[in-house]
Amino acid sequence: MKAEQLAVPGVRALTPYLPGKPISELERELGIRNIVKLASNENPLGPSPKALEAVRRVSSEIHLYPDGSGFELKAALSGKLNIRPEQITLGNGSNDVLELVARAFLSPQLKAIYSEHAFAVYPIVTQAIGAQAAVAPAHDGSRGPRYGHDLQAMAQRVDESTRVVFIANPNNPTGTYLTKSELSGFLGDLPRHVIAVVDEAYFEYVEAPDYPNSMEWLSDFSNVIVTRTFSKAYGLAGLRVGYAVSSPAIADLLNRVRQPFNVNSVALEAAKAALDDDNHLTRTANLNRDGLRQLSEAFTKRELNFIPSVGNFLTVDVGRSAAAVYDALLRQGVIVRPIANYGLPNHLRVTVGTEEENRTFLDALDRVLEP
Repeated sequence: MKAEQLAVPGVRALTPYLPGKPISELERELGIRNIVKLASNENPLGPSPKALEAVRRVSSEIHLYPDGSGFELKAALSGKLNIRPEQITLGNGSNDVLELVARAFLSPQLKAIYSEHAFAVYPIVTQAIGAQAAVAPAHDGSRGPRYGHDLQAMAQRVDESTRVVFIANPNNPTGTYLTKSELSGFLGDLPRHVIAVVDEAYFEYVEAPDYPNSMEWLSDFSNVIVTRTFSKAYGLAGLRVGYAVSSPAIADLLNRVRQPFNVNSVALEAAKAALDDDNHLTRTANLNRDGLRQLSEAFTKRELNFIPSVGNFLTVDVGRSAAAVYDALLRQGVIVRPIANYGLPNHLRVTVGTEEENRTFLDALDRVLEP
């Protein structure tokens, strides 16, 4: 019997998550140097100097197991976010926390709801558990931002079998967001038997005045889980550390299925130090604001349609098969992200880099798109 036949049905039908191409892989394939990677929404400034110092300090202790409870990082998050430590679940990146939610609350008899064009991990964790999936169509532009979550369409799909609703705010890869009034109204109307996961991976980048901090609602909505990460604005993607904040009762359930040492000791220390470096976070936000403006103006000048974004990336319609443009950009030494797997075959997602990296990308794009 083939190995695939031994797997459970949900796993047999899964398509693995495809990350952005690593720089080292492109170097091996094409022998290119001085590559610009704008594919994975990483912080172009890198990690905080305080985080790097913490990594150096703790590196001599990596022969010891990490604190399985993450006591010190939870304490730091508690003080920073004005929450209780018992509300926190730590993860090996926020993707890990999303999987914990699926393992704790979904089954083949239950359903998860998420939006069209939403983060690829939602269908993966749902299908791996064998749960049912209901995909709500995104806005077409008539009632809300095109490609954004349509909360009315999502609400219409809630029934007795629904146990989890995944909401990305802002959404990856579209960069669209839900306002405070929109999201609070949706959460208020959601039946209490449905867990609402509000994924705020890009929270630290958003400057829109009507963008909500969903953690402020945890005392009002006991069925809400808010997830965040240190991989984006904090620049710790390589260390894999994220977290969820919820009611203590939900956190207790998530911790029952969490692996004992799912966050390593280096990541724990680096994340704690990064939380204490507000200057680095401010520099990151300022660079991103300038970069979004630089790319937006450049796309407008080139008459390329793009989706307005509040994250650290822009998704642009190149007017043709994005896969071919992506391949051509690779040969120019620039890595971006084709997103046909999100239902956007003519779009590329471009991470905001430094001013020079953005300019390198735009110059390469001009060469690729020239008649």
